[in-house]
Amino acid sequence: MGKKHLENADMAKAISRVDGRAKVTGAAKYAAEVQLQDLTYAVLVGSTIAQGIITKIDTQKAEWAPGVIAVISHLNTPGVPEYKLQNQDVIQKQLRVFDDANIYYNGQPVAVVIADTLERAQYGASLVSVTYKKEQHVSNLEDNLSRAVVPKKAKADPRGFTSDFVRGKAGAYLDAEVQVVEEYIQPSEVHHPMELHSIIASWEGNDKLTLVDKTQGSQQTQASIAKSFQLKPENVKVVATYVGGAFGSALRVWPHEIVAILAAKKVQKPVKLVLSRGQMSYMVGYRPYTLQKVSLGASKDGKLVGISHESYGKTSMYEEFTENVLQMTRMMYDVPNIDTKYRIVPLNVSTPAPMRGPGEATGSFALECAMDELSYKLNMDPIALRLVNYAGQDPDKLLPWSSNYLKDCYRLGAEKIGWNNRKAEAGTVQEGEWKVGYGVATGTFGAFRSAATIKATYKADGTLLLQSAIADIGPGTGTAMTSIAAENLGIDPSLITFQLGNSSFPKAPMQGGSNSVATVGSAVVAACTNLKVELAKRAAKQKQEWNNAVPANIQLKGNELVNSDDTASKVKLVSLFTEGGLTELVIEGSAAQGDERNKYSFYSYSVHFIEAHVHELTGVVRIKNAVSVVDCGTIVSPKTARSQLMGGIVGGIGMALMEEAVIDDRTGRTINASFGDYHVPVNADIPQMEMLFVNEKDPYLNPMGSKGLGEVVIIGVAPAVANAVYNATGKRIRHLPITPDKLI
Repeated sequence: MGKKHLENADMAKAISRVDGRAKVTGAAKYAAEVQLQDLTYAVLVGSTIAQGIITKIDTQKAEWAPGVIAVISHLNTPGVPEYKLQNQDVIQKQLRVFDDANIYYNGQPVAVVIADTLERAQYGASLVSVTYKKEQHVSNLEDNLSRAVVPKKAKADPRGFTSDFVRGKAGAYLDAEVQVVEEYIQPSEVHHPMELHSIIASWEGNDKLTLVDKTQGSQQTQASIAKSFQLKPENVKVVATYVGGAFGSALRVWPHEIVAILAAKKVQKPVKLVLSRGQMSYMVGYRPYTLQKVSLGASKDGKLVGISHESYGKTSMYEEFTENVLQMTRMMYDVPNIDTKYRIVPLNVSTPAPMRGPGEATGSFALECAMDELSYKLNMDPIALRLVNYAGQDPDKLLPWSSNYLKDCYRLGAEKIGWNNRKAEAGTVQEGEWKVGYGVATGTFGAFRSAATIKATYKADGTLLLQSAIADIGPGTGTAMTSIAAENLGIDPSLITFQLGNSSFPKAPMQGGSNSVATVGSAVVAACTNLKVELAKRAAKQKQEWNNAVPANIQLKGNELVNSDDTASKVKLVSLFTEGGLTELVIEGSAAQGDERNKYSFYSYSVHFIEAHVHELTGVVRIKNAVSVVDCGTIVSPKTARSQLMGGIVGGIGMALMEEAVIDDRTGRTINASFGDYHVPVNADIPQMEMLFVNEKDPYLNPMGSKGLGEVVIIGVAPAVANAVYNATGKRIRHLPITPDKLI
């Protein structure tokens, strides 16, 4: 049997992005590039304190400035109708922008200036003067652990991943022969996609609203805005045709979007609001600063006896943000005794947000570094340790895996990286002035599927138009859906157009949680099946043998409809449109998950291998080789899947070596809110990477056999880097990022 797994060379042969040309030539228009008649521009004014009350806002100079149309604050806001409802929770779902004079974090929007040009709005914003009654603020998590609380979400769902959990015996690691007890710190990481968060809001009368917005879900934004402004959902239209990266930052409606809508209401003209690069650091969420305590206990042969895992993450004063930091601990390894505890610490900061691999990327750093530390205490190969503790079924849900090719991931990656070159004793391999080390870590993320509908318009000229409200924040959704349709129908991909990102299109989930292909792809398969059934019905009027045609055996080959069961029954496709003088057929296809989740446990898996070189004098870390292997079922779009995995590795290297949002605790201000000071990987930081996919079909999640990919690609990269650095130097860094000062 030939190999099924995909390597770099295999993926390079696949179809390219269907929207690639539009993006690289500038034909693709992102939210801030859309032009409307009478467009005005809005610029936010942020607070300069982290806790207190506004006592005075002087807007007169700004209002008199050339081109300024209006200045809005809590003193003259048109108001958000939802804020006035009596059932508002004490813990708000979002900051109630301009609702009162209270300040909760440094940089909080306190006013907005609207003008006829961007430059005039910026100048007007600089003229707004705000006076505060300053109060004591708190912004440091480690200094405020005594403020930690059990999340409301945990109280509502005792079985959830934020709830206190015990399987077997709590603290069982204490009974083990070999123990690891350590703390790990993940600093805040900021969302910095290439496209800034942007919105254009335009009212038609008092009850119809159109938004061109950077969002990961047009219909979800539509529902949220309709609720906030007490509008009929059908009277709110949201367009997000192109989204230049998001990673979780656009999964919700943020205050700046509400402000743009209020501004458009006030001036009765379309308003464009684009966040600055600095504002991106504290207005659209971030990976929260998290302190984790991990305790492992094992027998001398490496079998885990118990795990205790605690997590403390920051959240804002006005909202509880939680994430699944502890999920991987509960299901990754075959351990009889596990106890976990999750707490959040309210601070004077803005609300965090999901960030690629939300929770699991943070949790894997602590768990997988602890596993590496255990391997050294046991004098055992890190891969062998993981294989000894491989879980044959989900130990948390007590269900069989839908599919699990984790062992193949270890094998393929070890062969590709040259794992046999690794020395068991840390700090013993040197090339010139550089110390050399190898590290490995595992990642996992749930594989999900929800409900979606596809509208398919098949025309007599052989072209197919597919429409869905799903967004595309960069993974190549249109390309994947085109590939699925082309394979199911047998037509050339160039004949297929996939339109997306419009709330008026058929139902789709948000693009988040790695479920777009599984969900929307299933609806594409349903639409293709329904189209073939309709074409077969029409063909049966010419040749009765088409009455027995099975959809799976029907293909649209060239200009003919072909049945593989009866090749002699082929008919001309154009002849199927003659009845009624039709020029097109409009078909819908819907799909949703069934009861498969009651029978199987669905996860994707990744294993990341890193070769790191560390300069012995300067502490500079260079990643010389990166190999990642992913088990995410059948790969439906190989080239874009490779891009996804590449992006995950790059993001994980940034997480490990350089990304850190720094807050000055004296002021509560983010002090590195720019690309000059907040470091992300550049080309020189990234080696040639090897990306592999096991490419084995999952038989239960969806008809394509695929599982989620977007999140799992980053989970485990940072600990693999940390483990490689230790193998090279003998120095264990448990507080990310791993900067030279920590190694010297």
